[in-house]
Amino acid sequence: MSGHPPATWYHATAPAQVDHPALEGTVDTDVVIIGAGLTGLGAALRLAELGHRAVVLEKSRIGLGASGRNGGQLHSGQRQDQLYLEKAVGHADALALWRMAEDAKAHLKGLITRHGIDCDWREGLIDADHRARLVAGSHAYARHLRERYDYRQIETLDRDALRALVCSEDFHGGTLDHGAGHLHPVKLVRGLAAAAAKAGVALHEGSEALALAREGSGVTVLTPLGRVRASRAIIAGDALMHGLDPATDARVMSIASTVAVTEPLGDRLHDYLTTEAAVTDSRFVVNYFRPTPDGRLLFGGGESYSTRPVADPGRLVRKALAQVFPGLAGVRFDHAWSGLVGITTTRLPIVRSVRPNVLVAAGYSGQGLGLAPYFGSLLAEAGTASDARLDVLTRLPHPAFPGGRWLRQPLLIAAMSYFALRDRL
Repeated sequence: MSGHPPATWYHATAPAQVDHPALEGTVDTDVVIIGAGLTGLGAALRLAELGHRAVVLEKSRIGLGASGRNGGQLHSGQRQDQLYLEKAVGHADALALWRMAEDAKAHLKGLITRHGIDCDWREGLIDADHRARLVAGSHAYARHLRERYDYRQIETLDRDALRALVCSEDFHGGTLDHGAGHLHPVKLVRGLAAAAAKAGVALHEGSEALALAREGSGVTVLTPLGRVRASRAIIAGDALMHGLDPATDARVMSIASTVAVTEPLGDRLHDYLTTEAAVTDSRFVVNYFRPTPDGRLLFGGGESYSTRPVADPGRLVRKALAQVFPGLAGVRFDHAWSGLVGITTTRLPIVRSVRPNVLVAAGYSGQGLGLAPYFGSLLAEAGTASDARLDVLTRLPHPAFPGGRWLRQPLLIAAMSYFALRDRL
């Protein structure tokens, strides 16, 4: 397994990866975790802290899924904003979801500090409005967070203030969240894996979960070379998980994200960004970008609704980059990659018990960096006592994607293409 080439700029700039052997034979444990991304590792660490034995199964390499291929942005709140949540689930549950998201940020920062993970944390996340008509709403939402949720870390930006930080005529104002930020996700994932291994968690790469079945009062997971028998199972494969729980499969669909990193730009970078903060824009098909510690621009964007990684991700990113920063239209990309992200119809995560002794967390819809380790920890605790937080998450609406197995992807493409067209109007 050590011969795998670096898949992303993240993998190329992270410390050498430790190999973990494939699972062989029959193993008995307390909890089996399917997926060694941020959710699974967050669960494993918490289980170890609680004194439970845990086995983590990863079908490829740790950090090669969405946990190691994302934009590295840590947001405040859930994927849907509080105004949406207040209408969808009521103020009480919306408040609980906000508090969970704040706890999730603190939880992640605590993991980084407690385990000494050097993952290039930088403070600040700018939400940039690509239409002038959107700015008033962004500023009103910042006031709403201050007045209803006592969140005071958001600074409103008019056009001049925004363009002083992000030198692009594409944007007309927005907000700067000092409580959010960005980091290097592969350094984070590998740091969490090292901490889990040190705590006694058994990590197995090249060990795809082929089937999950009840066995007595517990569960059994079959892999190509063995099986794991456990009291409980946590399914944490997100977009790469299929066939283990049909109800979740019907509610989580994978779409392809595309990201590229430029050549080193040196002082030229300051012609486009004068801040260390990350940036995300107001488009339905979101563009997101940030400076790297070695003076490059990391940019994610483009429209692709494939269920497989994109063959030429740089082409899609370049199109989006040229719209935001025309002066960088011809810049060289030293790295470009694609990855699969799990989305739901509501863009809200699925975190719940799906059948006796089986729990799942999936469908982060692009906002898993902060939420996933926290929800993994929550699922680790779920077997010990009832938890009001899990009750709130279980109540979230999660209709299945329309169209069934064969038509839901074409229907998704049609719907997302419509919203992408609205971005250009």
